[in-house]
Amino acid sequence: VQLQASGGGLVQPGGSLRLSCATSGRVFRSPTMGWFRQAPGKEREFVSAMRWGDSGKRYADSVKGRFTISRDNAKNTLYLQMNSLKPEDTAVYYCAARENNLITGVFHQPAMYDYWGQGTQVTVSS
Repeated sequence: VQLQASGGGLVQPGGSLRLSCATSGRVFRSPTMGWFRQAPGKEREFVSAMRWGDSGKRYADSVKGRFTISRDNAKNTLYLQMNSLKPEDTAVYYCAARENNLITGVFHQPAMYDYWGQGTQVTVSS
């Protein structure tokens, strides 16, 4: 299974970007997929995740109301729409997947995910 993240770039504060994470290889029937990010000198942190089965979602407090996670089942693709971007959102963004459902309470734990994409750089700067 491969995860391919794309859509990063340089954007001004207040701008928007949409990240995509395409899945190839074995098709997950009911996975949990999410986004994490890592800024220079910082640990990887949870951004958002969703459960395919019932669309259960969770967001980090720092992105609530600004970021929206979604999916396209037909394309086996996960998205992260990022609006009102701030300089503190600057990081490498990674998509992650687990083959089966997770309870929402553990969405934020990187160790719960089995597959990781290569990351896409998001830079928010004027």
